[in-house]
Parts: sequence; C-alpha cells; structure tokens
Amino acid sequence: MAKIMVQGTASSVGKSILVTALCRIFKQDGYSVCPYKSQNMSLNSYITLDGKEMGRAQVLQAYAAGLEPQVFMNPILLKPTSDKKCQIVFNGEVYGNSDAKEYHNLKVEFKDELKNQFQDLENNFDIIVMEGAGSPAEINLRENDIVNMGMAELVDAPVILVGDIDKGGVFASLVGTLMLLSDAERERVKGTIINKFRGDIGLLEPGIKMLEDISKKQCLGVVPHFTLALEDEDGAVELNKQVTNKIDIAVIKLPHISNFTDFDALSCEEDISLRYITNVKEFKDPDLLIIPGTKNTLGDLQALKSSGLSEKILEYSKDGEIIGICGGYQILGKTLEDPMGVETNLKVMEGLGLLDTKTVFEEKKVTTRVEGTIGNEVLPEAERNIELYGYEIHMGKTTLGEGATPLVKISKKNNDFEDYFDGAINKKGNILGTYIHGIFDGVNFRQYIVNKLRTKKGIEAKKSMEYESLRDKELDRLADIVRKSLDMDKIYEAMGFRK
Repeated sequence: MAKIMVQGTASSVGKSILVTALCRIFKQDGYSVCPYKSQNMSLNSYITLDGKEMGRAQVLQAYAAGLEPQVFMNPILLKPTSDKKCQIVFNGEVYGNSDAKEYHNLKVEFKDELKNQFQDLENNFDIIVMEGAGSPAEINLRENDIVNMGMAELVDAPVILVGDIDKGGVFASLVGTLMLLSDAERERVKGTIINKFRGDIGLLEPGIKMLEDISKKQCLGVVPHFTLALEDEDGAVELNKQVTNKIDIAVIKLPHISNFTDFDALSCEEDISLRYITNVKEFKDPDLLIIPGTKNTLGDLQALKSSGLSEKILEYSKDGEIIGICGGYQILGKTLEDPMGVETNLKVMEGLGLLDTKTVFEEKKVTTRVEGTIGNEVLPEAERNIELYGYEIHMGKTTLGEGATPLVKISKKNNDFEDYFDGAINKKGNILGTYIHGIFDGVNFRQYIVNKLRTKKGIEAKKSMEYESLRDKELDRLADIVRKSLDMDKIYEAMGFRK
C-alpha cells in the first residue's frame, strides 16, 4: 500500500483538482486508489447511497478513482452557519455545532478514530491520495492538527506542496511555507508543484532552478492553467455575472449559498449562460431564476429583503420562471418557523409568498438519496412522468396549502421503494420548489427544463447530454493534462515504489 498527500501554500491553489487528477492517473495505471480528506470545510455537500453526508470535492475524486462516493473518504465535514460557528458532520452524521475554539479542542477526540479508519483504507486500496486543507504553515493551528502535517505524521504519509502561480508570488509562497515547517515536517515534503501557469515555460525555468537550490526540494512539475467542465470547490470558483449565451439562467448568490454544484450540469448545455446575481442591478431579465440552497435560510431571506432583491423577485414572478431548491424552496413559501432555534433566534419569518407552503425547522437533519418523477396535473400531460434523481439535505419540514400542489412523486429513497411527494408548484405552473439537490444532473429533467426555455424563446429543442458521460471524459482530459505536466516517476518514487 502506498500513499501521497497534496498540501498547498494556501486555500484555492488547486489541491482538490490535483488530487482528482492523481486519482484518475493511478486508476489508469491499474491501481485501486482512494481519495481521502480527513477534514473539509465546505457548504457543498453530497449524500451517499447509505444516506451519509460528505464534501463534494471528495465525490468528484471518488468518480475519478472509479468508486462510488463513501463517507470514509471525508470523515469530518465542517459547514459554516455564520462567521464564527459551524455545524460538525462526523462520519456522515451531525455531531453538533461549535465555534472555532471549541472545535480546536474537539479535534483531539477525533484523532484516534481517524487513525483507525485510515488503517482500514490501507488494507483495502493500493494507493491513497490525501488532501490537506488551507496551508500547513498556519502555525497558530499546528497544535491538534488533523488535516495537514498532523494527519501526514499520524499515518506517515509523504507530502507534495502545491503553489498557485496565477495568484502571484509563487516562489515566496513555496519557500515561506517550507520555512515555517519544523525540520521533521520539511523532511516529509518530497517535492513541489507549480500550478495554474500561463505563458512561456522557458521564462519560468531559471526561477524553478533557484527554487530548488533555495528549498532543497525538487520541483515535480508545472501544471498549466486550464478550463474543464468539472465542478469547483466553493471559494475556488469565480462566479460568472455576465449573459454570454442565448438562454439566460440566473442564480441568486445568497450570502450562505450551498451546493452551487447543483448547476454545473446546466453550464454544460451549449446555449445556456449561467450567471450569479448579488444585487438588484445585476438582476436584468433572466429566462429562468433559481433560488439555491443555503446553510442559513432565515438569514439569507433577511438579506434578500434588505437588499431589495425580494421585491425584484416578486415583480419578476408575474411572468418569469422560478425554481427554488432546498433553502430556496423554503424561501418561496409563505412562512418559515424556527421554534427550537435551529438556525437563528427568530421564531417566525414571512417568506416571499410565491408558493402556498409553510416550513417548520426541526433538529433532525434529513439526508437521503431519492429517485422519482414529475407528477403534477398543473403541467401539460406531455410534461408529466419525467424521471429525475438527486439527494436531500435539510432540517425543515414543508407542508402545502390549497394554492400549491406537489411537484415530484418519490419512488425510491436510499435505494428502497417509497411512495411520497416532494416539492410544490403554483397553479400557474411557473413557480417550482423542491428539496432535491442535483436535480439537473439527470438528463431527462434537465432536458425538460432547458427545452421549455428554448421553446419560449423560439429556439429549436435539443437533446441533452448525460452529465455523467461528459464528466468522465473531462476527468480523462484532466488526467492527460496533469500526467504530461508532472514527473510521475518521481511521484511514484516519493510514495516508495516505481511503476
């Protein structure tokens, strides 16, 4: 069994995508490989087949490795609920809420279980590709560390250090990070990677030579800047704000937006422009407006009202098409109640009132995979029984009034047969809400929604591509780019064996 850990000089330097690439490369080379990130902080999460919650970055890495995502690939997920607090998800289930100081002390309790879990992985895979978080040079967080050098030491993993040249100052970042490590930690680093390079590599080579002389670490390669149709970790993505294509789909960028990967599949449609709205001036006149998921529904509803966006949404709703997902679905309703203070101290808030629904927040989180069909008499017969799938992650229960009818008939839940309804649609049929994340990933529902927009604009209907097939091709493209950029022989050697 071999392992390698990718750490970075900072957040968003490309650790996640390089781990994804290495997983696919090792898989192509014939090895059984598993991604692993002990602790991830993200509002982009996913539900596994057994109803457990994990970070989306490790989901893409699992697909690159040819595996079904499982929660042992990301045992700790931190989901910020405010600037100072977060929800702790441990082994796929809610552990509790804490501030930074409380969690810092909690990490000691997790360490032994992480070590035992990792030993199980070592027995089941040829290679484990580990990912750090942020930077190992955050010296104030070194004590009790369980995600960077502390984790590498716990399982005796060699480390590759990645720097982002596109940010500027990559040589200083790499050398500075190494200088702030202890002698033992520095010895664990087997080489560096320069990521996101643009331009003539010849101009960079003298700097690489000086970097190697100063750091005493070999540079394992320079990865070019590239754009692929693969999802991004939150915080690492530049959200488009421009209309760049025939069909304009706008997503409200809520302050606590979660699971914006829900819309990646829409971006793959050839005539779709997917953009994000942060204020009234950016609203314009979209063909479809989406209110996304959020980790703080009541707080983000307040933000919509104070920014004037709520009034703009109400005006648009008279003739426009709106879809609310999870927290966005709750926001579309008439009232939201939080009697137990699950989200805030506010007990009741009025929603936008575009759906005749009422949401009450509960302490138990719903985490489940679902399959179903559009099953609503409000829609024309040709638009019913359209298959869809996705997953639910929410702490609210929504009930429908007389002015709304269910949108989706659920037939499967965590692979077991079920028979219940999800979501709501208004009588006019232009306002839809659902708890289902990833609903656009399925080709049938996405094709239905996008062709409806095309028809409204006088554009010929098209057949949509299966997102999973496109993603797999893009993962192979990613592996090809990174394989050509890195000295893979040296990486295999750093892990302790050659191909």
